[in-house]
Amino acid sequence: MNQVAHEINERRDSPLSNEQHWENLTADQKVALYDLNRFGYRLRFVRQTLKGPLAIVSQQDDIAVIHPDGEVDLRPKITLRPH
Repeated sequence: MNQVAHEINERRDSPLSNEQHWENLTADQKVALYDLNRFGYRLRFVRQTLKGPLAIVSQQDDIAVIHPDGEVDLRPKITLRPH
């Protein structure tokens, strides 16, 4: 197993708290999430990408992403694995 895969497995064994995910957001993402909270969206998790943190949020079965610049995509082409 390469080092990156090993680190991912380690991270999955100990999920971050919602507060830790919140701290990983940019200021623009926090503002966008605040606006989405009014519609029932909640922060699920944050993934670090080469372009910066990508926030995954949901409202019941609807999933959205918030890009590092605060842009919201309400129809992302992602699939979440079951927890």
